Amino acid sequence: MDVGDSPVTDRTHLTYLNVALGLSFIAFNSFLSYNFRLGVGSALFTAALRCIIQLAIMSLLLKQIFETNNPWAVAGLACLLNVLGTTETVINKSKRRFEHMFPSVLISMMGATVPVSLIGSRFAMGITPFWTPDQYVPIIGMLCGGTVSGINVAVSYALKELHENKDKVEVYLAFGASRFEASKPIVREALRLALTPNINQLSVIGMISIPGMMTGAILGGSSVEQAAKLQMVIMFMISSCTALSSIVSSCLAMTVMIDGEHRIRSDRMDTRPHAVWRARKWLSGKGKETVAMEEMNGEDRVGLLPGGNGGRTMNGRGGYFLVPSA
Repeated sequence: MDVGDSPVTDRTHLTYLNVALGLSFIAFNSFLSYNFRLGVGSALFTAALRCIIQLAIMSLLLKQIFETNNPWAVAGLACLLNVLGTTETVINKSKRRFEHMFPSVLISMMGATVPVSLIGSRFAMGITPFWTPDQYVPIIGMLCGGTVSGINVAVSYALKELHENKDKVEVYLAFGASRFEASKPIVREALRLALTPNINQLSVIGMISIPGMMTGAILGGSSVEQAAKLQMVIMFMISSCTALSSIVSSCLAMTVMIDGEHRIRSDRMDTRPHAVWRARKWLSGKGKETVAMEEMNGEDRVGLLPGGNGGRTMNGRGGYFLVPSA
């Protein structure tokens, strides 16, 4: 990819002042959140700050890796991206979790992103050697991003079905179905839901949206035709990763939740916020009583006031209200 004579590169010299100006768009979103009482203003700014910090750190890492041109450094970064993607899925994205979820998701991610990226970069994209840092690292990063979304959708649906429609699965098991036969409809629907966003993206790409990889290749000096072909291969690789990781992660989840004796193990599902967030609330000074009164997992909580005055608290849409005792 020849970028030395590209006039585009001279027009894309950005500083953190440009980033600060771009942050004004997030401020606009927060303004809308405040006026419409959406309650996501602080979350938007937190996510934007995470974006700035994470991309700044990643740029420093990539600069060092590109300069060293070491295959072991590339392999280490690929593993790190998978671990970080697993952490994001388990801690931040999942409302329900199951035992050994972290290793299950990590196996699903690495079992999909590593082989697909190796085969795709070497044969579909013709990169020699396949681990060339400035080409392989962006590929594995995009595959990890798409895989996180697919796993989150698939596993969330599978656990939701076992939590809310447990009776359906128990009927299959009661009539002699194995745990694989009983969980097959759930896994099939989970995979369909995980692939739906990818299918929608494939159907509108090019005509309605110009994706980021194609835009980056054009800005880097590639021809529009080559950038389009590159984007096609990347999208097909993301689709394959999403399907493979989603089916493996949902199958592993069902294997844990339905044991070898063909019993649904609800005790292996945790519907509370992750321990990291519970510890954060505790350290922030809220304490046991306040945390117990807060809304958890979208469910209403009713209980005695900590003051022992005979009243009750009810989590309504407007918050907690005092209901006089009879």
